[in-house]
Amino acid sequence: MFKNRNANGTLNLCGIQVAKYRKECGISQRALADKLQLVGIDLTKNAIQQIESGERFVTDVELKGLAQFFDVSTDRLLS
Repeated sequence: MFKNRNANGTLNLCGIQVAKYRKECGISQRALADKLQLVGIDLTKNAIQQIESGERFVTDVELKGLAQFFDVSTDRLLS
């Protein structure tokens, strides 16, 4: 059966980059979730934690919102 996991076992490609940019901004996971909700991306603190740890898929809308918040391209988050 096909499993939607990367070679390293995570469910997304952007979690490490999201954590890196969030820490560079000096904000908590909760603060990031709150700021994203202000622009229409409905993520909780737990969802941010799951994204960063690779335990959750990231939708295209969420990826675009994260890229806009961090002012980087979606390609940058996926690298």
